[in-house]
Parts: sequence; C-alpha cells; structure tokens
Amino acid sequence: MIKNQNIALFGYGKTTKAIANYLGNNCIFFDDNIKEIKVDEFGNKIKPSHTFNPNEFTLEVATPSMHPNSYLVKSAKHLISEYDLFLGNYLNKEKKPLNIWISGTNGKTTTTQMLTHLLKQKKAQSGGNIGTPLAQLNPKAPIWILETSSFTLHHTNKVKPDIYLLLPITPDHLDWHGSKEEYIKDKLKPLSLMQEGELALIPKGLPIPKTSAWVIEYETNKELANRFNIDISKIKFKGAFLLDSLFALITTKVLYDEVNYSLINRFQVDAHRQEELKDSKNRLWINDSKATNIDATIQALKLYKDKKIHLILGGDDKGVDLTELFDYLSKLNITIYAIGSNSQKLINLSTKYKIDSSSYPTLDEAIESIDKYHNNNSVAILAPAASSLDQFTSYAQRGEIFKTKVKSL
Repeated sequence: MIKNQNIALFGYGKTTKAIANYLGNNCIFFDDNIKEIKVDEFGNKIKPSHTFNPNEFTLEVATPSMHPNSYLVKSAKHLISEYDLFLGNYLNKEKKPLNIWISGTNGKTTTTQMLTHLLKQKKAQSGGNIGTPLAQLNPKAPIWILETSSFTLHHTNKVKPDIYLLLPITPDHLDWHGSKEEYIKDKLKPLSLMQEGELALIPKGLPIPKTSAWVIEYETNKELANRFNIDISKIKFKGAFLLDSLFALITTKVLYDEVNYSLINRFQVDAHRQEELKDSKNRLWINDSKATNIDATIQALKLYKDKKIHLILGGDDKGVDLTELFDYLSKLNITIYAIGSNSQKLINLSTKYKIDSSSYPTLDEAIESIDKYHNNNSVAILAPAASSLDQFTSYAQRGEIFKTKVKSL
C-alpha cells in the first residue's frame, strides 16, 4: 500500500487534487505555477517544480496534460498515470471494475455518454476526460466507462482496457505529442497490453502493434453495423453521432447480447454539437461550436454536402495545417465567413482553392452577412475548426452567442 509521503503528485489540478482527497490528503504536490512552498486547506504541501527530488519518492502521478518534456516528467523515476494508480495494484484492490476506454479525435464524450446511458441499469459509471477523475468513481461499480485522452494514454504504461473503442483519429495536439506518428502511437498504445478475447474497435489503415486482442478494423458505419448485425435504419442519429451510437450498441451487444434501439434513441446530445435551429423565416442554421478541429468540421458538413452551405470558420487553430479541410471544402457549394485570429489564413487558403470568402471582426457580423444570402434551400453552419479562446471564454459561449443572434433575425 502506498503512503502519502512517498507519492509525488505532479500539477495541482482537478485530477491530482481528487487523488490527494482519495488518499486522505497530507500529500505533496509539485506545480510549475508555484514559486514558494504553500499548504492548502487540506494539509497538502504544494512545492515549486524545481524542488522535486526523485530520490525522495517511490511513486509519481502526473496530471494527464503534463507535457512529456516538462522537468517533472523527465526527472521522475517511477511515473505512472491516474489509470495505472486506480486500475493497477498500487491501492491493493482485490477486484477491478470491467473497464471500457473510449478514445479518438472527436466524439469521445458523446460515445461515453451514450454507452453510460445504455448501461445505467447495469450501474455503470463514467469518468476520465469526461470530467470525473477516477478517484471519484465508485471502486465497487461493475463497469467503468472512461473517456480517455491521448495525454492519459501517453502516461499510462501498466494497465489496459477490457474493451477499447477508438473513434477515427486525425492529427491533434501535435505541439504536445511532437508528431503525427507519436499521436497515433499513443492512441494505439493500449493494444499492446490487451489480452485474448478483449475487444478493440480500430479505424482501418492504422499501424496496429502486436496484440492478443480481438481487433476489428472498420472503415464505414455500414460495414461496422453489418459486422455486428445492427440495423442502422432503426437508429435516429446521423453523421458523426451515428458512429457514436453504433459503438455504444456494439458494446452492449458484446457484453449482454442486447441491442436496445428505443433506449439509444432516447439519448439527448449535448448542446453545441450539430444543433439544428430555425430562424423566423424558417431557414436552417446549425450550431456546431464544439467542432474545434478539422475532422469535427468535416463531419458536420457531410450531412449537408448536397446543399448550398454558408460556413462560419475561424478562431485559434493552434497552427494546424488546414489543407485537408480545404481539400474537402473545395468539393462543396460553399461560401466561407472567416472570424477570429486565423481569419487571414482562411482567406488566403480560400483564394488558393478558389472558394468564395470574406472575413468579419465578430461572429455577429458574419451572421448578419449570411442573413443577406441565406434561403430555405441553403444551410448556415457554425463549425469553426478552431478553438474559441481568442474571442470567447469557451466554445459554449460562442455557441450561445450564435443561437441568440440567429433567434433575433
């Protein structure tokens, strides 16, 4: 059994604070933002990162987002992840919940929520990147459904899932992982530890490592549904949400031989994800403010590819190469309304790809411009392919402003 004073917690954040609370507090944190030693209200010491001495600890646990090149990570000798701590043998638990990990570039949260919705009667609990640290989950719950980020996967080396659901991936967080190859490697990492009979759903075409898992590669929704004898026509969800619901239904079928179409169709998708709105003139507007990367935006557009599209793009794209997005946009009947800090970049790419475009200082002004050309045969979509933090406090605020403006037209 680990002792509090023998464990170093890296980063004073939600995950590590939950771990300290689980252990009874009086723990030791190291954090880059701390300049001098502090003690919090629970008796935990918080020390500057540079004071960490690896010889003083037998175990280190990092907050998931801690960069691999940070002083703390590079100095640690016994670094494990939150997953290693709670699913490994460090806490002397006799029985572990069946654990399902859900990862991918987009759709992790919705798939996690859908599967939790289906398994609520089985007393399943969800956590991880979805917002609930593992330290706050019931260790006696029969099933843990864990939304799993690439950051967590990078730091996890000891444990693996019983079922691994990997949604399609496109390069993301490259400034953190270092390269596209390293990002993909981290996403596929659980496979190397999985055992015979354990299921992994993996997008086709990835460099799958040696594994004993039952790996099923997929390319299309139809292919995946046919493989597990699931009737797509009975599912109300479309676009990216269709794949999310398929993953949830496949899991319940594998575990319990159940496919409950009625139950999955009662699931309510979060706001700001492919949210359809109608204005006073009965014109269609789509709020997909949560589409903060290329793949999410493409998935949003696929549903309306046969219509004239007025697309609001832009924000902080963190330097991502947008070539893949514009290759897709060039095949559509589309006009781009650029906002945010990368608006000039979007205008330059639009010129290169011969796509009609204009830039606007604010989201409101972009909507006002669309209002002049939008009709009942077209669709107006907010799917920015970028973070909102250059102009808004969150993607949710961006989406709410969009909805409020549309309702005022």
